[in-house]
Amino acid sequence: MHGTQSQKLECALYVVATPIGNLRDISLRALDILALSDTIAAEDTRNTANLLMHYSISAKNLVSLHQHNERGAAEKVIALLARGESVALVSDAGTPTISDPGSLLVAGVRAAGHKVIPVPGANAALAALSVSGLVSPHFLFYGFLPNRASARRRELENLAALRCTLVFYEAPHRILECVADLQAVFGHDREIVFAREITKFFESIQRCSLAEALDWLNEDSNRQRGEFVVLVSGAVEQKQGLDAESERVLAELLHDLPLKQAVQLAARITGVGRNMLYQHALSLKPR
Repeated sequence: MHGTQSQKLECALYVVATPIGNLRDISLRALDILALSDTIAAEDTRNTANLLMHYSISAKNLVSLHQHNERGAAEKVIALLARGESVALVSDAGTPTISDPGSLLVAGVRAAGHKVIPVPGANAALAALSVSGLVSPHFLFYGFLPNRASARRRELENLAALRCTLVFYEAPHRILECVADLQAVFGHDREIVFAREITKFFESIQRCSLAEALDWLNEDSNRQRGEFVVLVSGAVEQKQGLDAESERVLAELLHDLPLKQAVQLAARITGVGRNMLYQHALSLKPR
């Protein structure tokens, strides 16, 4: 452990976490890096300029680096590093490269032989996980699910059998359809946690079953506003073999549907893992 910071930064790309809501959620080290770096690469230079002004950090050489210009901006940053300068990378909020721009830049900088240094801090997914009360020792951070309903359901079906806590980001205009798909694919028994507007003025944390989730969101339209971290408890370990009801459902579906489609639908209805259903379906189909 150490708490030193020299007055001259070494030539490197510093990946700097910034607040996700409350401006006081920034580390002293992050403030040092922002003050001492030669250049700051920012997702939105106006947003970063406001952060710098709040902490009385003098005007910097700000360059724009966002999802639409990252490849070109990366070349500029690599050129600055080649001249021996230091560059800080920030996103609009939280930790860069985590469902935010920056991964291409980091990869390019490393490939060019320059040093990349993390400056850790705020992250919405970990903040939400820490207060969720979901007790699995493992989690999968997925980020944003696909926009299109069919693609979103396919991704959820691929995740359905995982026993770890699942962590998603979701936008307010898609939260209802996202939860509807979670219910359709995962069933109604799992626990869901809505961590909304974390560290902001209207922060709220709600935990309920998936069966109750849509009703809770629809009870007050304000609950559908803001930025969401959505956490879902993992799949429950299935007992060996299918229960009688799951066998009955699968057998009925196999009468009218192709095997793959019957298994997918049976998984949605029963909540049983697709692999187990598929193996049982193979034993029922005539050779």
